[in-house]
Amino acid sequence: MNIGFRPSTPDDGPAIIALLRGAGLNPNSAPSDLKWKYWHERADWRGPRSFVLTKDSEIVAHAGIVPGTCLWNGQRLTVVHGIDWAASRALVGAGVTLLRHISGLADAVIGVDGSQATLRLRPMLGFRSCGTATMYVRAIHPLRRLASEPHPSWRTLPRFARSVLWRVTAPSHQNGAWHARKLAPAQVQSVGTVLPKADANIAVLERSTALFEHVLKCPIASMDLYSIKKAGNVRGYFLLAFVPGQARLVDCWMDSDEPAAWLAMAQCAVHAAKQAPSIAELVTVASDPMLSSYLLQSGFHARWTTPVDVLAGPGFGPPPKCLRFQMLDSDAAFRHPGHAEFWA
Repeated sequence: MNIGFRPSTPDDGPAIIALLRGAGLNPNSAPSDLKWKYWHERADWRGPRSFVLTKDSEIVAHAGIVPGTCLWNGQRLTVVHGIDWAASRALVGAGVTLLRHISGLADAVIGVDGSQATLRLRPMLGFRSCGTATMYVRAIHPLRRLASEPHPSWRTLPRFARSVLWRVTAPSHQNGAWHARKLAPAQVQSVGTVLPKADANIAVLERSTALFEHVLKCPIASMDLYSIKKAGNVRGYFLLAFVPGQARLVDCWMDSDEPAAWLAMAQCAVHAAKQAPSIAELVTVASDPMLSSYLLQSGFHARWTTPVDVLAGPGFGPPPKCLRFQMLDSDAAFRHPGHAEFWA
């Protein structure tokens, strides 16, 4: 028996899809989706983004990665977040073996969300806590939820009523000094001076204009990048993704400590989501207390919380108490089952 580990290729696509479906997952299976996730060249990451474990010639495990760079303690550390992770029963321990190979490719592996079995397993594999991430939702157009509900049940009307209540009680004002502008792909460079920065209390995952150029080409969920200006100067940005029935605030930053700036960013994102057709709600994920506070003040409601864990290599040092994690740092930015899944 010959066990091998290698980057996947487009020829592996059908076998990867079969493996994922055999594990009970519902993967994006269109060739264009797979190419963008795994094999499309990225200026910000030259390495592979999909790996397979083989038993002789058979693929018995697969993992894709969302790569990143963590800014922490004055360092730039390579990190990866695993996606589309599945293993066949044909080889006992295939998934763990694959994790060990992938962890050797970066300074750290980030684990966020997952099944109950995965959450129980991570501490046993050496993952350590870096805080929690909370999912937030703001109701935008509750009536659109009724039209898009994939599986109506007795819960539909109470949830609709809750969405209406959240919608009418949410703040509606905008600070007129702040303005959001949707950027064309050729204008992405304009936000290059207002990207996230780490401080003594929080580690951040690096952003770059090359990353934004890559995600704006996503075929799975359309994405729009907005700059935020005050007095003619770019002070921040936000990135929206659009999936059936839902807009997602997948990334944001303001180059300011002023509460008014962050509240203006949230309200600009809400306003942009309201203009999109067929969108019933705006959702996001936040792991840092500051953003969480401003979301709550802007009419968002907390829904679920999940651990943020890190499997750190020897060069990473002590993990931070708080790692700023957003939807862009995983496939939560674009993953969807092809129909609406509401959070409200």
